[in-house]
Amino acid sequence: MKVKLACLSLAAFIALPYTLASHAQTKPTVIDAAAIDNSYLLYEGEVVKIDKKTRTITFKNKEGESKFVAGPEIKNFDQIKKGDRLSVSYELAVAIELIKTKSDGVRSKVETNTVTSSKANEKPSETIANKTTITADIVEVNRDKKLVSVKGPSGKVTTVTVKNPALLADVKVGEQVKVIYYDAMAASITAPKK
Repeated sequence: MKVKLACLSLAAFIALPYTLASHAQTKPTVIDAAAIDNSYLLYEGEVVKIDKKTRTITFKNKEGESKFVAGPEIKNFDQIKKGDRLSVSYELAVAIELIKTKSDGVRSKVETNTVTSSKANEKPSETIANKTTITADIVEVNRDKKLVSVKGPSGKVTTVTVKNPALLADVKVGEQVKVIYYDAMAASITAPKK
């Protein structure tokens, strides 16, 4: 039996499914160009033992047992029960919105993050969501292949596929696009299914 021991911060430990649902509602609505939306399940397991004195939780899944130490920042630790399920996931969404303005040469990057934690009397939870908005220049348009290449504030050129090729009819090199990246790390402890 393989046993792993890890000290987890609140960021990587717990978040209820409702936080993922509410995060999903804040993803960008793609009205102009391309989008990527991926979700990855990083860990899933069942609570098999809880040591309240050391705040150590033992989880078990098909790979074996894993022990996690819940730091003092984990709220509602006493709500965790044997048989509960832990799920840790990562989500990424990208949207590109065309901005119909001539480039003034200014490219920018703005980053924000939000933290959502469990409420009183709920099982421990947290979701950390990050949003990065980049204003980039269009440097190439390939209408035949439905591709647009954009140059961001770091000077890196990225090529994206445009979902709606009709939008390329009016797109020109020198205009700007807004690229919005959303990513979130979430974990949830939930009661076992009955």
